[in-house]
Amino acid sequence: MKIDLRSDTVTKPTKEMMDAMYLAPVGDDVFEEDPTVMQLEESAAKLFGKEAGIYCPSGTMTNQIAIRIHTQIGSEVICDKLSHIYNYEGGGIAVNSLSSVKLMEGDGGRFTADDVIKSIQPDDIHAPITSMVAIENTSNKGGGCTWDLNEIEKMAIVCVKNDLPFHLDGARIFNALVAKNENAIDHGKYFDTISICLSKGLGAPIGSVLLGTKKQIHQARRIRKVLGGGVRQVGILAAAGLYALENNVNRLADDHKRANQIAEVLTTCSFVKEVLPVETNILVFDLNDDVKQTDFIQQLKEKDILVVGFGPQRIRFVTHLDFDDAQMESLIGVLKGF
Repeated sequence: MKIDLRSDTVTKPTKEMMDAMYLAPVGDDVFEEDPTVMQLEESAAKLFGKEAGIYCPSGTMTNQIAIRIHTQIGSEVICDKLSHIYNYEGGGIAVNSLSSVKLMEGDGGRFTADDVIKSIQPDDIHAPITSMVAIENTSNKGGGCTWDLNEIEKMAIVCVKNDLPFHLDGARIFNALVAKNENAIDHGKYFDTISICLSKGLGAPIGSVLLGTKKQIHQARRIRKVLGGGVRQVGILAAAGLYALENNVNRLADDHKRANQIAEVLTTCSFVKEVLPVETNILVFDLNDDVKQTDFIQQLKEKDILVVGFGPQRIRFVTHLDFDDAQMESLIGVLKGF
């Protein structure tokens, strides 16, 4: 029994999702003639209360398009030092938008409205121009922790007062919504643009959607073209995203439950130094100093359990729809006997 906990991106389409993909009507999306893509874009936009959306191959692309929309050459993006747009998008802020970053020292990737106020650059030719604020919910490097909606509201007020676009990297926003029993509309109203990912816990094989105003999405289509992200009969893939939104959101609670159960076991294991709080489907823990991280990962691999290192002595497990109760029982047995 192979158990893959490296990421929730390793999921494979279910038979039902594959059936939806097989039956999807398609057209040329570059000409904006793919009916399934248009349905996905409209559905996602309506879900978060936005005017329009654009389907892209990845969350990295939707994030980078949003940054291009909101910045100018020599400007600055306020984000946390743990954020995905800073750590895991190939330096795209500099490469694609010729902009720099103002990194926050937040709590697990979360910072505050006051932090934003203190970080806005003065009107000084020696300083970059503060152009936007971006947050990630949930925070990947923060162990899947969620943002407080009240703090998001405060931050949105600061952004409006200072004419700063507010972007949400919602790679795992549905995990946050399910974990906190909140709805998409209440989050959507605070952001200028939102990137939602369909290929993680929702189980689609590919795809993210960028949401915003009609004007922003029109601009996004031009930027997507420049980045090489225009795809033709992509409704085959968009159908998987539609199926995911309609069927795989509520089940995210199962992933959260399993992650918490594994965490409880890890707190009793002698090789574990600390387990970070678990809110969603990401479980992060630190090994004792006398346990070599590479050896630990290799020994799990030899038992057909795949995980990743997440920094010195740190391990990440990510639960997902292809990780079931039988696999969890097997994993717990291995951990207890380690």
